[in-house]
Amino acid sequence: MLVGAYTFWDVIWTMIVFFAWVMVIAWVIMLLIDNFRRTDHSGWAKAGWAVLLIFVPVIGAIIYTIARPNLEEQAWGIGGGTAQSASSDGQSVAMQISRLNDLRTQGAISDAEYDELKKKAIASS
Repeated sequence: MLVGAYTFWDVIWTMIVFFAWVMVIAWVIMLLIDNFRRTDHSGWAKAGWAVLLIFVPVIGAIIYTIARPNLEEQAWGIGGGTAQSASSDGQSVAMQISRLNDLRTQGAISDAEYDELKKKAIASS
């Protein structure tokens, strides 16, 4: 092989391929971590996904990424049960309680009605 046969574009292509493999490996590792942190999978499901991701990494990673539900909201605590969660009519619980407080301050509802409606708003979240 000649010394000058490996051109600049060959070096660029080698770097692109190398970093593509690094990204794929990092993606598969992140999916394996996600798989074992999930609480909605049984042990057998985790083992099955792990085997698929290890032995057929690219296809397994694509399938896992498409098939798994989005758990980001649950992981960050954005899902239901917080004071800011939306109720069935689209208002957050905090907005409903604020509106009820305004009505109580204006004298439109009594303290007992306020307490009852506040409990209903919290229970509906």
